[in-house]
Amino acid sequence: MKKQKVVLAYSGGLDTSFCAMYLSKELGYEVYTALANTGGFTPHDLQLVEERAYRLGAVKHVNLDITQDYYEKSIKYMIFGNVLRNGTYPISVSSERIFQAIAIINYAKSIGADYVAHGSTGAGNDQVRFDLTFDVLAPEIEILTPTRDLTLTREYEINYLKENGFEADFAKMEYSINKGLWGTSIGGKETLKSEQTLPEEAYPSPLQETGEETLTISFTEGEIAAVNGQKYEDKVKAIQEIERIASRYAIGRDMHIGDTIIGIKGRVGFEAAAPLVIIHAHKMLEKHTLTKWQQYWKDQIGTWYGMFLHEAQYLEPVMRDMEAFLESSQHNVTGAVIIRLHPYRYTLVGVESDFDLMKADFGEYGEVNKAWSAEDAKGFTKILGMPTKIYHSVQKKNGK
Repeated sequence: MKKQKVVLAYSGGLDTSFCAMYLSKELGYEVYTALANTGGFTPHDLQLVEERAYRLGAVKHVNLDITQDYYEKSIKYMIFGNVLRNGTYPISVSSERIFQAIAIINYAKSIGADYVAHGSTGAGNDQVRFDLTFDVLAPEIEILTPTRDLTLTREYEINYLKENGFEADFAKMEYSINKGLWGTSIGGKETLKSEQTLPEEAYPSPLQETGEETLTISFTEGEIAAVNGQKYEDKVKAIQEIERIASRYAIGRDMHIGDTIIGIKGRVGFEAAAPLVIIHAHKMLEKHTLTKWQQYWKDQIGTWYGMFLHEAQYLEPVMRDMEAFLESSQHNVTGAVIIRLHPYRYTLVGVESDFDLMKADFGEYGEVNKAWSAEDAKGFTKILGMPTKIYHSVQKKNGK
């Protein structure tokens, strides 16, 4: 009988390494491994991952580069919306997984796969992201999830691989590290305990610079246009350049604690030098170039957009509506933001923009009023306070 094909969403990490061997060796499937790269792998990394896949029993491995697609369809809007989950996390892995799932299921359909598989556990968000996306886009393809179905521990998976002759640096596998263009998440050990934090050595990017450095990011209609005066048509390369500069200062490290899709609290460490610097620089430029109500509604939309991304709802049509709003809000978000980098932190210095609303000839806050008189100000204040004045008058009449 012809073996049935299964496409495994493969990263080269512990869970997917276990799945590749288990699906081939124990269940007898013809395993096709597919890595959907969202900007976290170098050519050398990709070569090592491919070699590992074949050693684990894959009959074919493919690398699917979706970095540009990921930027155009997700990162761009996360910048427009200044998206930080719980004000902290730039939704690195959450947003990546949807696009990885889309790429994997499209590949599975293209080769006529009988099954699609992933290595997510039953205790995390990724299982929902993969399952939901697979099921929406290809309900006819059954989903296999060995790690989840067998309720395995990391220790069990490591021992299984060792016992079956697979050698690797298992010490590094103590942490689950997911790296992409929009940040790196680090899970395991200390992240499982509320009172602990990650040690220095757990972060992939060590501190390299001890002084300070000025970084200038230029935006055109909300998108990165230049870094330190160097223009970039390719926005992915611009983000990579900012990451190269800022990560040397070990900037962007934090611990995210939040509500998972499955209802329990979750905790993960991350480093995201470029995302945090870009988002905060972009937000500062918006404070200068957008009106009060533009900023208010953008905050609401950005929060919802980030939440829907996090909770696997990218394919929900309302996301396209929110993207249209976010894009429309960026027409005047053009200018340069000056940032000063220091070890483990950064300072937003200021902005230069032709659309800076502080430059209007109506007055200088706290100094000079040019567009109204003293009598205008008195009348404005009197009318502004009228509803509150009425309320307190009625309260007084009723003895309250």
